[in-house]
Formats: sequence, structure tokens, C-alpha cells
Amino acid sequence: MLPILSLAALTACEAAEEDALPFTPVYDGVETRLLDGDLVEFRVRMRGARTGEDVADYAECAAAQYALIRGYGFARHLRTNVYEEGGLWRADAVYTISAGLPRGLKTIDAEVVALNCSETGIPMV
Repeated sequence: MLPILSLAALTACEAAEEDALPFTPVYDGVETRLLDGDLVEFRVRMRGARTGEDVADYAECAAAQYALIRGYGFARHLRTNVYEEGGLWRADAVYTISAGLPRGLKTIDAEVVALNCSETGIPMV
């Protein structure tokens, strides 16, 4: 039983060290492409991401702002592919935008997400 406890303690220490590192992201731009009607692709780049989730959040912020700019209140996430090479993180995300709440599990309220992005310092389109 002792080796399991030691492994658990080591894992907890590693997680605490990771959380202690400063998060200093550099958001390096968004490319927006209208694919078809309400289908939109967002390509984002950033450095200093902790994980792919940081890059996916950046793409979600771009999608929320884009929906609002177009006069829509909602978006539905279809897919996000995240890549990292040499410290440069990229994501290629596709969303549909709509005036009403779309069907599906991965929907976002554009106003709520845009407000959260603003509060957390993630830039938008």
C-alpha cells in the first residue's frame, strides 16, 4: 500500500507545481472563414498555452464574438483540432452560428461567452 500512497503524493506535487507556473499567453491572431451560410471556421494561433484547452478557448471566444458581430446570439461547436509545434499552438475550429438556440450538446450563448472572454483577457475577433 505504501508505494501507491507515494505515487499519489508525487502526482499531487507535480500538479501543484504545474498550477504554480505563471500563465502568460500570447494570442497571435484569428483567421475567420465563412464556409457555407451559417458554417464558420476559426483558425487561431497562440504561444504560452498550458494545454490544448487554452487554444480551444481562444477559438470559442472568436466564435462568440463573430456570432454577435453578425447579429446572432448562439453558436454550436462542431469540431476543434489543436496542434502544437515548437511552442506555437494552433487550433482549427468549426462552429455554426444561429439566432436561436441550436440543437445539440455543444452550444454556446454568444453574449455569455464573450463576457467571460473579456473578463479572462482572451481577445476576440
